[in-house]
Amino acid sequence: MSRFIFRLLAVAAVIVVVAVGVLLWFVLAPGPMDFASGRNIALADYRGPNPTGVPASLANESVIKRGEYLVRAADCASCHTAKGGREFAGGFAFTLPFGTVWSTNITPDKETGIGNYSDADFLNAVHRGIRRDGRPLYPAMPFTSYTYMTDADALAIKAWLFSLAPVHAPPHANTLVFPFNHRRLIVLWSWLFNPNARFQPNADRNAQWNRGAYLSEALAHCGECHTRRTLAQSLDNRRKFAGAVTAGWKAYNITSDRGTGIGAWSDSDVYNYLARGHATGHGTASGSMGEAVDNSFAAMTPDDIRAIVTYVRTVPAIASSDLSATVAPPAPASPKQGGAVAGAFGKHLFEGACAACHGWTGGSPISPFATLTGARAVNDPSAVNVAQIVISGTRRTTPSGAVSMPAFGAAFSDSEIAAVANYVTARFGAKGSAIGVKDVADLRKQSAQP
Repeated sequence: MSRFIFRLLAVAAVIVVVAVGVLLWFVLAPGPMDFASGRNIALADYRGPNPTGVPASLANESVIKRGEYLVRAADCASCHTAKGGREFAGGFAFTLPFGTVWSTNITPDKETGIGNYSDADFLNAVHRGIRRDGRPLYPAMPFTSYTYMTDADALAIKAWLFSLAPVHAPPHANTLVFPFNHRRLIVLWSWLFNPNARFQPNADRNAQWNRGAYLSEALAHCGECHTRRTLAQSLDNRRKFAGAVTAGWKAYNITSDRGTGIGAWSDSDVYNYLARGHATGHGTASGSMGEAVDNSFAAMTPDDIRAIVTYVRTVPAIASSDLSATVAPPAPASPKQGGAVAGAFGKHLFEGACAACHGWTGGSPISPFATLTGARAVNDPSAVNVAQIVISGTRRTTPSGAVSMPAFGAAFSDSEIAAVANYVTARFGAKGSAIGVKDVADLRKQSAQP
């Protein structure tokens, strides 16, 4: 009996050690800026230009005007605006593997918005993920990134939001499965994974890098989409910016890897992609990235976008094993030649609905924004974003006159979308996809908005 008890205790001890090890692996994971060598110091001790706040051209503007710039830099509109709804009134659905979380109203309505929030209440929400009533926010609100925002910048954002007309928009009820439907668990999650710390400049990096770090991490929260999550749903900064799938869309690798990241892009390519949502030879932003360009990056000053480019291009290279290290050249001009000639059904659909805009070579006859050659999406053998673009289309507003693509989700069945996506990747990409009907159905659900 004593031997049995000894063995039982030994097994229990091993389980505890393993559990503690796994927990420490998560908790002690690197922070978003830990990849950079150098000394992080308090903002008050930094001797260079202040990397936080607004650009110098806006420094003497009112707090409301400064807040407007910061709201756009933080891309609040994309998540707090429902399709066809009032801006910032909430109602955007985040479809997660364990249910749906709805964004809330952040207009100054006193009943359904944030009109009763004090400065302290607002800082608690932005930095700690705590609502005015003391209950935790779900981390669909990226407070683990916004926590690096200075108090002054957060309160400038509040000042601008409070200058808006109140919109009465009661919140939707979240629909999450057990145990995620218990908000109190988020308190523990936040304690483990939210540093609740303001931005600290790197004393050994130049002013442009530090400005880019603040914009990328504290405001634009790039990692929330481009960094995959751990089993605990925290950002896995061991693979920082190496790509992830969010809400049914792929946010591709933006590390300095030359094959599957942006290491082979020029600074001008990266700048143009952020400022205009298009880089010649590399494709056009769509989905969440298209919204980020239209609602956020396009409103930034050129110097701020260049700062982001400087910072992002220092992120260490990590190769994506699921992507080809090369992209395909233009396809032949004749539809009878080149890849996917055997995909008769997909070819038929492409010819009827796509070829007039995208061309048989992948070089669009109507707009560079519709060119397929070189785009990461068509060179991705999962075809996730190709299928999503067919389903949802693209709705681009930047730059003026940008060409958008209509949605075919209502007109095409799941089997038709799968067929045309597989044809597109085979003809214009480095490796054809084999996306199926069930995959398309799942993608519809993940990206669907009421």
